[in-house]
Amino acid sequence: MKITFFSTQPYDRESFLKHQTDSCFELVFLEAKLTEHTVSLAQGSKVVCVFVNDMLDAGVIHQLSRLGVQLIALRCAGFNNVDLAAARACNIQVVRVPAYSPHAVAEHALAMIMTLNRKTHKAYNRIREQNFSLNGLLGFDLYQKTVGVIGTGHIGEVFCRILHGLGCNILACDPVKKPAVEAMGVPYTSMDELFARCDILSLHCPLNETTRYLINSTTIAQMKTGVMLINTSRGGLIDSKAIITGLKSGKIGYLGIDVYEQEADLFFQNLSEHILQDDIIARLMTFPNVLITAHQGFFTQEALDQIARSTLDSIKQWVNGEILTNEIRQ
Repeated sequence: MKITFFSTQPYDRESFLKHQTDSCFELVFLEAKLTEHTVSLAQGSKVVCVFVNDMLDAGVIHQLSRLGVQLIALRCAGFNNVDLAAARACNIQVVRVPAYSPHAVAEHALAMIMTLNRKTHKAYNRIREQNFSLNGLLGFDLYQKTVGVIGTGHIGEVFCRILHGLGCNILACDPVKKPAVEAMGVPYTSMDELFARCDILSLHCPLNETTRYLINSTTIAQMKTGVMLINTSRGGLIDSKAIITGLKSGKIGYLGIDVYEQEADLFFQNLSEHILQDDIIARLMTFPNVLITAHQGFFTQEALDQIARSTLDSIKQWVNGEILTNEIRQ
């Protein structure tokens, strides 16, 4: 059975081929992103495997259905790029990888905090130029700083455990209170209180209609002056134009983003020989207190192994007519 993979990189091929144990699967890896213009490349496949920036709107899904595709396998946790209603209408099932090494993303969020705070990226470049001055590299102790965690799912819980070990004062906000998080002594509070009290805010919630542009001009105004904002979740959680205004005014003292709302045309590509057309991210890159990574949070060996195993297991369940453990049923 032919399975067409879109938006693949060399590490995707290596990981999936390493974990492929069923010789009846023909894995076809494409670098192209799935769009209305590339959907025809799925010809002959009953299964397509896609990533975070592939576009699966109603038009693409209807085309996939006409090509005979019956299963969409997301090799990621988020599914906001999929029109689930269209998939149901076309009798196409959708599976995902709900929990691949939450430590990977949580640890990357910590890495961004530490880098922004202690400016190790700047120190590295200085030393290479034989500049051993410490001026401009002043940081602060994370110990006893108040950190707000928005979203306490698998990743948010691990992030809370890391911060707990560092001696931070943690506040959490989530519609569903998690006993494991409360057992750490982490109190749940309102969003308004969290914004008002926290020195650092880290986003670990899904993107949906209630969380889109959660960080906007109104909520930024509620935050402490000089707040550090970290987003390793979904780009659409923050209004980038409002963030730029907040950075210019000094309200936002530090910004670390591993995701960006318009990342589909940027991330996972080498554009070093091109003129950057996105004026918003170009502006963000000019700030000395902004750190941007290109959706790198998931990128550990453990996470890649789990993604491959989980995705292939879901496809095998589908082939065997079994209940799909990781099916999205919303």
